[in-house]
Amino acid sequence: MADPNPVLVVGGGGREHAIGWSLSRSPRRPILLFAPGNPGTASLGENVPVQPTDLDGLVALALERRVGLVVVGPEAPLVAGLADRLVAAGVPVVGPSAGAARIEGSKAWANAFMARHGVPTAASATFAGSDAAGAREYVDRHALPVVLKADGLAAGKGVIVATTRAEASQGLEELLGGALGAAAAIIVVEDFLQGEEASVFALCDGHDFVTLAPAQDHKRIGEGDTGPNTGGMGAYAPAPLVTPEVLEAVEERIIRPVLAGMAAEGHPYCGVLYAGLMIGRAGPQVVEFNCRLGDPETQVVLPLLETDLLELFERAASGSLAGAEARTGAGAAACVVLAAGGYPGPYASGAEITGLDSLADDVVAFHAGTRAGADGAVETAGGRVLGIVGRGVDLPAALERAYAGVDRVRFDGMQYRRDIGRRGLVVTSSGS
Repeated sequence: MADPNPVLVVGGGGREHAIGWSLSRSPRRPILLFAPGNPGTASLGENVPVQPTDLDGLVALALERRVGLVVVGPEAPLVAGLADRLVAAGVPVVGPSAGAARIEGSKAWANAFMARHGVPTAASATFAGSDAAGAREYVDRHALPVVLKADGLAAGKGVIVATTRAEASQGLEELLGGALGAAAAIIVVEDFLQGEEASVFALCDGHDFVTLAPAQDHKRIGEGDTGPNTGGMGAYAPAPLVTPEVLEAVEERIIRPVLAGMAAEGHPYCGVLYAGLMIGRAGPQVVEFNCRLGDPETQVVLPLLETDLLELFERAASGSLAGAEARTGAGAAACVVLAAGGYPGPYASGAEITGLDSLADDVVAFHAGTRAGADGAVETAGGRVLGIVGRGVDLPAALERAYAGVDRVRFDGMQYRRDIGRRGLVVTSSGS
């Protein structure tokens, strides 16, 4: 028998489809609502036309439908205070308060917070966007490579890694040029961290936490990590780079100090803490924090989760994660993102997608940028269109199944990387 109180998942991308898919596998068979959802989530529950930025509408929906739990996917509504609004209305929520979500909403605040609490990260300096001369002088003197960041939320477009003086100058002009609006009202300049990137996700209840399978994302559009950054062209989990020893160091040196610091400063962190890490000779260091699950990492982390996600979410929302365990199953999962032609630049929408009904049982297509077309067809409606996920006994098997699924799907202009997981294969084969 299904739970009487629905679970509301806020968002309409691949991450939210993966969250809904995982929740639907709970033995309790929850009723699922998605706001606004997509054609993929429509097969799991009910899509409701309320946007993630409509905080009033989301609170009203939760109360009207007597929602028992809200899971917030995107970062913007969390930074805007959606979790605070829901808690005030008596609705349990998985997602941090606006005060805690500053760890993603303001890079300058996050860096200062890490400095206060001894969390390892890059050295940095902060400049007001109006202080263009000061920023330019500092960047001109800074060793290369140098990392330039817009302070606020910039939909993945606010980070520039400059390896030459020309790139540094151009990157600074892009941030100062006004295209990012309020997000670049403050500019952060950071040292470049050496090593290999990985992501660790901690589900937190304000004091306690459990970690999920570590993952590795592929940000750049081109194979061999070339071309401009994207929202992510694929991912795999678990990332062999994050050994049990590395994970223990992440938990003790990063996750625990963050939770303790947040609680001490009056903003207990309840929700998913995404730690984007650089793993190098200095040990794990923070590249960035996000205040939610990643995309497309969620699409590979959750298929490996054996513990009931609904139970974990409820325990996080109620402050009762002490003693909980997030069991990761054997094997690996891999996700290949199918993107529209032209992405991450201008791209067209409305191309019909075929082949989704021919995927093997061990392959899942998570919808990211799709919409319902005529006569039951599914069309492209975003830059990243689908995440094709395969699971196998090891990473090579998972990749084989994912790419076999990719071969069955078609739409005009479809592009994807053919080297997803290559770094994980190298680490695995080297035995490190």
